[in-house]
Amino acid sequence: MKKVIAESLSSITDYQLIETERPSPGEGEILIGVAACGLGYVDSLVALGRYQVKPALPHTPGREVAGRILAVGAGIEAPRVGERVMATVNGGLAEYALAPAAEVRPIPDAMTFAEAAGFRVNYLTALHGLVDRAQLQPGETVVVFGAAGGLGAAGVQVAKRLGARVVAVASSREKRAFCQKLGADQVLDSEPDGWRERLRAACGGTAPDVVFDPVCGPLFEPAFRSLHWRGRHLILGFTGGPIPSLRVNLPLMKGAGLIGVDVRQFLEKERARGHQHLARLLSWVMEGDLKPPVGRVFPLDAFMEALEFALSGAGLGKTVVAIADP
Repeated sequence: MKKVIAESLSSITDYQLIETERPSPGEGEILIGVAACGLGYVDSLVALGRYQVKPALPHTPGREVAGRILAVGAGIEAPRVGERVMATVNGGLAEYALAPAAEVRPIPDAMTFAEAAGFRVNYLTALHGLVDRAQLQPGETVVVFGAAGGLGAAGVQVAKRLGARVVAVASSREKRAFCQKLGADQVLDSEPDGWRERLRAACGGTAPDVVFDPVCGPLFEPAFRSLHWRGRHLILGFTGGPIPSLRVNLPLMKGAGLIGVDVRQFLEKERARGHQHLARLLSWVMEGDLKPPVGRVFPLDAFMEALEFALSGAGLGKTVVAIADP
C-alpha cells in the first residue's frame, strides 16, 4: 500500500510516499480502506514538530479519515465489512489505516467521503466550545474569527444551528462571501483600524456575547474589550502568529471570561459526552440541517502541497486529500 511517512519532523520535504505492507487488524481494531483524509492547521503543525504534543517517529500525518471497512479484528461482533465510515486514526495519509472500533462511526447517506474526512474534529470542537464552555443561549451573538477556515466554518454553522446570531470575521472578500453562504448573519473584515466600531455596527449597535477565536491574532484584545457583561471569549488556537497576552485586570473590569477549548483533552476526560456530541452533529447532517463545506482537494501524490496549504490559512473549509474510492 502507499503511505506517507517521515523519520524526522524538521521539514515537510522529509516526508516520502512509500510502498509498504497493508496492516492487519488486531483485537478490537478495524481496517479501513481510506477514501479521503482531512488535513487542518494542527495536522501540519504536528507534521513539523511544532505542536504542543510531539508525535512518535516515524510519523504519518493525518488523524481524520473516511472510507470503507475492509476487515475487523477479534472481539468485534457486528459484520460491518463494506460499511462507509469515518474514523480517528494514527496516520491517515495512507491507502489503509487501522482504527480502534470505538473511534469508528458510520457516515450518513447524505455525506460524502470528503465531507466526512474533515468533519469530526472541527465540528466536535465547535459544539463542545459553544455548548459546554460558552454555554451559548439562543438569540445570543457570536463573533467567529477565521470564519472561512475549517474550524471557523464549523463555528459559524454550529452557532447558527444552536440559534445564535453570527458575525463572521474574515480577511478577504472571497472568504467573507463564503461565510455568507455558510449562513453568517453579518460579515466583517479584519482590518484593525476602527474595527471595534465596525463590530458594534455589525452587532446591531450592541456588544457580542461570545467570541469564537481560533486565530488569537491582532484583534484578540479589541474583541475581548468589545464583549458584553458576562461575555465569553473562547480560545481555540493560535493561527494568527505569536500568542497574544492580556492584562489580568481586563476580565475583572469586563466581567467576562477567557475560556480555553481543547477537544483532545475533552475526548480523553469526557469520552461519553464526546460521543453524545458526535451523535447530535451527525443527526443534524441526516436531517439536512448541517452540510459541512469541503475545502481544496489534493491527490495523495500532492501531499506536500496539501500540508503546506493547510498550514497557510488560505483555504476555504478544511483541506482534504483524496486517496481512493474503496
